[in-house]
Amino acid sequence: MKSLTINASQRESVGKKSTKDLRNAGQVPCVVYGGETVVHFSAKEIAFKDLVYTPDVHTVVIALDNGTQINAILQDIQFHPVTDRILHIDFVQIFDDKPITMEIPFRTVGNAKGVRIGGVLRFNLRRVKVKGLAANLPDYIEGDITELNIGNKLYVTDVANENYTILHPDNTVLCQVKTSRNAMKNATEEEEA
Repeated sequence: MKSLTINASQRESVGKKSTKDLRNAGQVPCVVYGGETVVHFSAKEIAFKDLVYTPDVHTVVIALDNGTQINAILQDIQFHPVTDRILHIDFVQIFDDKPITMEIPFRTVGNAKGVRIGGVLRFNLRRVKVKGLAANLPDYIEGDITELNIGNKLYVTDVANENYTILHPDNTVLCQVKTSRNAMKNATEEEEA
């Protein structure tokens, strides 16, 4: 899994006034949970653009100004309701021996038979919730749709892997090929011919 480094400075004061002053200075207040102590820090808003505004998932190395480095993943983010600026970010510290839960993007590979004859591929899930060690989690989960015909579905059991556990029920549909108006029109034309 890809990793990003965010240069940050640790915060001593965590009240409303100091948080507002940070935001006015173009900084984002952040918190890291999951370690021995809770770490409060801030970083420039532009430092989070590659982490927040992307469909990919990343682990984060938070490099504090005192030389400490913390490995973490993004847990929660709050945006301003009007301006969409980042207000606050929560991270969870990750360890090599503790499993983590993440939502990994789902992508398809191949061209479905049903789509070639006029069907439409519909996605039910764009992200799959998985649990595993951070080193074993992929950048994205791929599902082969080449054999899907109209009416066929791709389930989470079809993309299962021994490196991680999928946290959705076995009958959860990732994507399916549905009938389109074009396919129905072609079928009626073939029946009339």
